[in-house]
Amino acid sequence: MKKLGIYLMAEPETPELARAAVEGGADIVELGFPFSDPLADGPVVRHAAERALSRGMRTRSCLDVLRQTHELVPETPLVPMTYSSLLEAYGWERFAEDVQAAGGASMIVADLPADERPDIRRVQLVAPTSTDDRIALAGASTDGWLYLVTVTGTTGVRSEVSSALPSLVERARRLVGVPLYAGFGISTPEQARSAADLADGIVVGSRALQVAEQGPDALREYVASLRSALDAAPVAVN
Repeated sequence: MKKLGIYLMAEPETPELARAAVEGGADIVELGFPFSDPLADGPVVRHAAERALSRGMRTRSCLDVLRQTHELVPETPLVPMTYSSLLEAYGWERFAEDVQAAGGASMIVADLPADERPDIRRVQLVAPTSTDDRIALAGASTDGWLYLVTVTGTTGVRSEVSSALPSLVERARRLVGVPLYAGFGISTPEQARSAADLADGIVVGSRALQVAEQGPDALREYVASLRSALDAAPVAVN
């Protein structure tokens, strides 16, 4: 079965939204820990991060949201996603320990190269611009699955799946032996199906955040539409 990841920003409403996403068919929930200068994030995620920060969401309160979310969906992997500066300020080891204690299954540090801080176990990211050596290194050190950034640029809703994805999947399958999940620029069921025809799963962020503003029921319905599209995709063979 193809895996479906949904990205939500850590805010007071997030635990209920995460439960709705899981009820709609999400297999993984990424929790954005807001950062003031998120280089990889497009306008939708940036706006969500700015709103969260304006509401007082800081590392400790985000960890509390992670804990509350884990209590609601204890069987669903929860993966905080943030930036190196936040971990530097909080303490690298302390952050990793507190994420695990709060119920986090792993983490993503969007701007941390694969060969830095090898002691911090995390899901690694690769992009169309990554060299074969970098893809192999990321695949060897990643935590469970490899995040394929399908575009050269920031997150955001796009009109079609990146044309760079087929080549990136082909190289990654040749170089690594872990599941490949594609993200960035996937928003519709049709795009989800197209990406899942190639990869082992997808991650949806910007559009999920937009729908989440309409409440849990809307998010549950949206995620269910993605789930249906993924369930119709063929299983990729390594």
